[in-house]
Amino acid sequence: MEAQIIFILFGSFLLLLFIGAPITVALGVSTLISFIVLEDNPIKFVQIAFTSVGSFPLMALPAFILAGALMESAGLSRRLINVAESFAGPFTGGMSAAAVVACLFFGAISGSGPATTAAVGMLMIPAMIDRGYSKGYSSAITASAGGLGIVIPPSIPLIIFGIAALGMPPPPAAVEAHGTFQTVSIPKLFIAGFVPAFVIAGSLLIMNYILAKKNNYKGTTEGWSARHIWCELYRGFWALMAPVVILGGIYSGFFTPTEAAIVAIFYTLIVGTFIYREMSWEKLFTALETTTWLTGRVLLIMFTATVFGRLLVENEIPAVIASGMLSFTDNIYVIWTLVIFFLLFVGMFMETLATILILVPVMLPVAYSMGIDPIHFGVVMVCTLGIGFQTPPLGENLFIASGISKISIEEISLKALPFALINTVAIFVIAFFPEISLWLPRFFGY
Repeated sequence: MEAQIIFILFGSFLLLLFIGAPITVALGVSTLISFIVLEDNPIKFVQIAFTSVGSFPLMALPAFILAGALMESAGLSRRLINVAESFAGPFTGGMSAAAVVACLFFGAISGSGPATTAAVGMLMIPAMIDRGYSKGYSSAITASAGGLGIVIPPSIPLIIFGIAALGMPPPPAAVEAHGTFQTVSIPKLFIAGFVPAFVIAGSLLIMNYILAKKNNYKGTTEGWSARHIWCELYRGFWALMAPVVILGGIYSGFFTPTEAAIVAIFYTLIVGTFIYREMSWEKLFTALETTTWLTGRVLLIMFTATVFGRLLVENEIPAVIASGMLSFTDNIYVIWTLVIFFLLFVGMFMETLATILILVPVMLPVAYSMGIDPIHFGVVMVCTLGIGFQTPPLGENLFIASGISKISIEEISLKALPFALINTVAIFVIAFFPEISLWLPRFFGY
């Protein structure tokens, strides 16, 4: 029966995707067909779907989306970008390096890859083109760095991974073989993602320097201006304080990620209204509209993906897949290689949040069976899927960058390949050396 359900579930899912059905429809219909074949009551489908969006940690999702939209409307994102740009100076590839740093700053506010690419790209892509950078390169570096938005905390995909993994305890056989595993929590995932985000950003900066030197993309002739840097730091002080308040509160344990998202909203409203005085009713309603659309889209996927995952677990399909992989090899480095390349492939075709919700029930048991820490696994999974934002055919960041620079996706994709390659190398480093992810949570007492 297991083989039949695997065939029906995945076969109908892939068939629906192939004929162009939206991923929410493909997930829902394939799961419903499997329910009927198993003779389960279809009302169970609705009950599981409804329960999936009733968790307290999930409240952080729309709150962080709203915080990111408000920060763009209130002028905080523009000031962060200006600060990053002021440090570019005469450095080779300085403007494109500033774009990477700006994505790191804005990602620490929005938690979204496409939002980071849009906010930074609207200002940095035209600025780089004015400095003599090619349109393709300017778009490629911004689209690639935009993926940092889902790695640097607070990260929306890390929240989704945490919610999905909370209901996946380690199998007894894995506990017997490897000992007790640490529990999954969203604050722990946030802290664990901090250093890997800088590792990936560092790899992008290295590749940027190599390519900028090759293409002769030089910095300004005036050199660094301490006065200009100080002025931008002064103007952007309250914008720079936003990630400090959000992440500092989470890491110190002063408030939970969900509470931090609410704090971020109120902080942005106060700064945008009373300090920068750029927030208006029109901008507020635009931010709310954006948040409603994005949140609705995510929750629809969560409805169906959660039921899809629950069906996998109840029929012990992850155990079948795990035993199949472990019968192939028991070398942890080979397993990591298989997992990373599989996620890279899937990330090219599927939306990140849907991929996490579908694959966590399948792949987390494999990780447990190999003795891989679930926090470490979650960080590597999200980092790997972040590359999907810069690779066709789905790459959302490519579409955003293309819309800004008005050049073809194909041209941007070719220019983005070196950055995808260096990101992949960085992910292997993060996977093979778990302490990169795990030492900071341990330092904070988790």
